[in-house]
Amino acid sequence: MSTEEDNGMSKGLLIGLLAGGVLGAVVALLYAPKPGKELRADIKNKAGEMIDDAEEYINVAKSKAVDIINEGKKRSENLITEAKKRAESLLGDAEKILSDAKERVGTEESKLKSAVRAGAEAYRGEKNKS
Repeated sequence: MSTEEDNGMSKGLLIGLLAGGVLGAVVALLYAPKPGKELRADIKNKAGEMIDDAEEYINVAKSKAVDIINEGKKRSENLITEAKKRAESLLGDAEKILSDAKERVGTEESKLKSAVRAGAEAYRGEKNKS
C-alpha cells in the first residue's frame, strides 16, 4: 500500500473510532436507569472527555505529520545532494574521456603527418632518381 492509502485508512479509522465511541457512550447513557438531570450531566461529561480525547489525537496526528514532513524534506535534500555528487562525478569522467580522446587524436594526427611527410620525401627521392 502507498503512504497516501495508509494515511487515508488511518484518518478513516480515527474518525470511525471517535464516532463509534461517542455513539456508544450516548447509547449506554440513554439506556442507563438514571433520572434526566443525571443523564444530561453524564452525557455532558462524556462529551467533554471525548472532545479532550479527540484534541489529543489531533495533536498527536499534527506532531506525526510534522515529523513525516521533516523526514521527507531531509530525504529529498539527501537525494538532491547525492544526485549532484553523481552528476559532478559523471562530468569529471566525461571530461577525462574527452581529454583522453583529444590526446589520442593528437597522437594519431602526429603519426599521420609523419607518415605523409615520409611518403612525400620518398616520392621526391624516387622522382629525383629518375
